[in-house]
Amino acid sequence: MTTLVSGDALARADALLSEFNLSGDPLGLGGNPADHRVVVAMSGGVDSSVTAAVLHRAGYDVVGVTLQLYDHGAAIQKKGACCAGQDIYDAKRVAEACGFPHYVLDYESRFREAVIEEFADTYLAGYTPIPCVRCNQTVKFADLLDTARQLGAACMATGHYIQRVAGPNGPELRRAADAGKDQSYFLFATTHEQLDFLRFPLGHLNKDQTRRLAEAFSLIVADKPDSQDICFVPQGRYVDIVEKVRPGASRPGEIVHVDGRVLGNHDGVIRYTVGQRRGLNIALGDPLYVVRLDAETAQVIVGPREALEVDTIGLKEVNWLGDDALSDGAPVRVKVRSTRPPVPAALAVDGDSVSVVLAKGEEGVAPGQACVFYSSDDEDRVLGGGWIASTSGRGNAGTGVRLIG
Repeated sequence: MTTLVSGDALARADALLSEFNLSGDPLGLGGNPADHRVVVAMSGGVDSSVTAAVLHRAGYDVVGVTLQLYDHGAAIQKKGACCAGQDIYDAKRVAEACGFPHYVLDYESRFREAVIEEFADTYLAGYTPIPCVRCNQTVKFADLLDTARQLGAACMATGHYIQRVAGPNGPELRRAADAGKDQSYFLFATTHEQLDFLRFPLGHLNKDQTRRLAEAFSLIVADKPDSQDICFVPQGRYVDIVEKVRPGASRPGEIVHVDGRVLGNHDGVIRYTVGQRRGLNIALGDPLYVVRLDAETAQVIVGPREALEVDTIGLKEVNWLGDDALSDGAPVRVKVRSTRPPVPAALAVDGDSVSVVLAKGEEGVAPGQACVFYSSDDEDRVLGGGWIASTSGRGNAGTGVRLIG
C-alpha cells in the first residue's frame, strides 16, 4: 500500500517520535524492524491507531487486526446503526492512510459466550462483573494472540496504558507513567507467556502526547473521544443487557437490614451493587448502604456504613506474576476498585486457597470485582491478582451477617 500521510505530517511525527523515545526500535526486537511482523490490535480508537502508526513509521511489518465483537442490533436488540461498525471503519481508514494491511475478524459468537453471557450470569448471581478483564482474558490476549502467532508475528502490540519492562527474571508488568490513564487493574490476568509476546508502546506516554502524535500523523481519529461505557452497554444501562440476555431470570425479593428486619422489596438483585446508597427507596432516618447481595434468597442486605468495612478478601482464579512463588504472609499493595489507590495488605496462602488481609479495612468491596496485587515497596510492579469471591471483616461484627459473596 502507498501511504496517504503527507511528507510534512511525517516530518512532524518523526520529531515527536524522537522526543517521546519512540524512534529506532521502540519494541526492542533487535535488528532491522522491517524483518519483524507486528500485529496491532486496533479498536478504532486513538490509542490503538497511534500505536499502529508509530510502529509502521518505525519500519516494522505492521498488520492491523480489528475484532468485530458485537452488534448492537443482535446483542441488545437496538435498532439503528452499529456502533462497532463505526469503530471498524475508523480502524480501516487509519490503516489505509498509513499504508499497512488491515483485517477484520468476526468474534461475535465467542465474545457473546465468553463476555456478554458471563456478564449477565455474574450479575444474576449477585456479583459485580468487570467484562473488560474477561475480554482481555478470553478474547484479546487469548484468541487474538493465537491469531497473531499464526500470522507469523514476532509480537502483538496494543494501545493499553501499561508498561512492559525487562527484568532480571524476564519481562515485568508495570503501571503506566500516566497514573490517570493507567490500565493495570484491567490487565492483572495477563500471564507470563502472554507478557513474553505482548508490547505496550504507549505505556510511558500521557494522553496529551498520544493525541499530539495522532495529529502529527493526520489520523482521522485524532479528536475521537475516549469511550466511557462498557462497549456493549450503551449509556451504562447494564440492567437492560442482563434482561435481554437472560429474560425473566431476575426475580423480586426483600430488602433486609443486617439486624434481620425486612425493610421493603426490590425488583431484582441485578439492580444493586455493594456499597450503593442511592436508589434504595427506604426511609429509616440514618443512611443505609447495600452490604451484601444474596441471589439464592433474592435478598438485598443493607446496613450502616460501618457494616461495609472488610479486612479479609477471599480470591479465586488467582494469577501470579511475581518472581518467586506465592507465599503466605508476603507483603503487597492491592487495589479492590479501578479508581482506588493501592493499599497495604498481606497474602494469606493455604494450599490452593488465596486470600488478602488488608492492613486497614476497606469499604464497598464487591464480589465479582478484581483484587490486583502491586509491589509493596513502590506500588509500581503489577504482581497479578484474582477475582473477589468472598469478604469478611470487623465491620459486620455483632450483626449476625457474615459478608460472603
